[in-house]
Amino acid sequence: MNRQLITVTLGLGLRDIARCAALAVPLAAMVAPQVAQAQFSDSYNFLKAVRDRDGEKATTLLSKPGGTVINTRDLKTGETALHIVVARRDPAWLNFLLAKGGKPDLANTQGDTPLMLATQLRWADGIRVLLANGATIDKANDNGETPLIRAVQLRDLGTVRLLVAQGANPDKRDTIAGMSARDYAEREGRAAGLSDALSAAKPVKPANSAVQGPSL
Repeated sequence: MNRQLITVTLGLGLRDIARCAALAVPLAAMVAPQVAQAQFSDSYNFLKAVRDRDGEKATTLLSKPGGTVINTRDLKTGETALHIVVARRDPAWLNFLLAKGGKPDLANTQGDTPLMLATQLRWADGIRVLLANGATIDKANDNGETPLIRAVQLRDLGTVRLLVAQGANPDKRDTIAGMSARDYAEREGRAAGLSDALSAAKPVKPANSAVQGPSL
């Protein structure tokens, strides 16, 4: 008698467990996306909005009091929102992000700034916009290469002329080879016209000893 009672009770218990498990599966499927979305940070969602060209979502996140997502970096690549829009040569988003306080000198994991990326892409309009909004023209990457050095390496005469006209220093040397933009241009020979373009560069004035902090 006791053995039969135990068998019946155990059978009921297993059926109840099976029913609960069957109900739990769809419930978990409904809750999981909501939990995952809640776990994403504002920084992640902002960069996603920029990649998706979702202006409404990006503006909402930027409008949060005390928010600093405008200059957030991708955890893997170090990219900022400015890197993302420069990579797709998007002037509307570039101007929008700069107007919202995007810092043009922040670099990715390779030390490349948005200006360096615009130089690599031969995007003259992007270069002009970044420089007009405070990008440091001679800021070097992890190899010590400046945008002007990269433009010479690419034999991009138009970008070389543009950077020189904006005050780029042709004599600043990189760290990977100890060569300057002028050195690379001379190695290419005069046929490329690079040396002639660099000869138009104005002498670079010594930097002031005083360090000026950011304006508030």
